[in-house]
Amino acid sequence: MSKPATIDFATARTQAPVQTQALRDLVAGEARDSLLAIHEVLRRELPQGPLAIYEAGGGSSSFLPMDVLGRSHVTVVDIDEDQIRNNAYAQEAILGDVQTYRFGPDTFDIVICYNVIEHLPDVAVALLNFRDALKRGGMILIGAPNPRSLSGVVTKYSPHWFHVWFYRNIRGIKTAGRPGEAPFPTVFHPLVTLSKLEAFAAANGLDTIYRREVESPRYPEMRQRKPLVAALVDIGAAVLNAVLPRGTDVRRGDYHVILRKR
Repeated sequence: MSKPATIDFATARTQAPVQTQALRDLVAGEARDSLLAIHEVLRRELPQGPLAIYEAGGGSSSFLPMDVLGRSHVTVVDIDEDQIRNNAYAQEAILGDVQTYRFGPDTFDIVICYNVIEHLPDVAVALLNFRDALKRGGMILIGAPNPRSLSGVVTKYSPHWFHVWFYRNIRGIKTAGRPGEAPFPTVFHPLVTLSKLEAFAAANGLDTIYRREVESPRYPEMRQRKPLVAALVDIGAAVLNAVLPRGTDVRRGDYHVILRKR
C-alpha cells in the first residue's frame, strides 16, 4: 500500500503562532498537574539538541512544553483533513491513518498520542507502528480516557449525539461536532484499558516510566460552569465509590502514561 500524500499547509500556518492553548485551557486539577509533571519528565529524559516528534492524531494545539516544541521538528499524521488544516505547530502535516501509516525505523525521539487511542479500531497495530518508528530509548506519551471510569462507561455506551450535546451544553463548546471538531466517535478497543495497555507494552519492548490516573478534567469544568450538575454527578460518583471495591474512584476518568523503547 502506498503512503498517502503529504498535504502542504505551510502557507496557512506561516502567520500562526506556536500554540500551547491545549494546556492553558485545562482547568486546575489533576489532569493539568499530571501534564506539568510530564513536562519535567520530558525535559529530563529527552536528548539534548534538535528533536524529531511524531504526533499521531494532531489537533489545533500541543500539550508539549514550549521549550521542547522550540527545538523540535514535528510531524503530524491524522485521518481528518480538517484536523490537519487546523494544526498550527507541526512542520509536516500528513493526511493518513496512524494504524497503517509507517515511518522508517529509528526516526523519532518521541511519539505523542493524546486523546487518540480510544478512537482506533486496532490499537495494537498502532502501538507497534509507533514503537518501530522510535529510536532506541525513545518514548511514547499516551493520554486517554479510562473506559472503567464513570465518564468512560457513559462515553462507551451512550450515542454520539449525546456526546455532542454534552460538549455544546455542558462544556459550552458551540462548535462541537462540526467538521474537524471534537467529540469524535469512540471505539474503546480493549487495549485502551490501562492495565492491558501496560501488559501489551511490556510484552513488546516498551517499559512504563510514568503512569498516573487522574480525575477527568470534565469534573472541574462542570464545577465551574454547571455547579448543580456537577454536585449531582459528584454525589452519584460517591455512591458508586462506596459500593465498589475499596480504593476505586470512578471520577478518575483519564490517564497519562509514558512508555520507553528498550
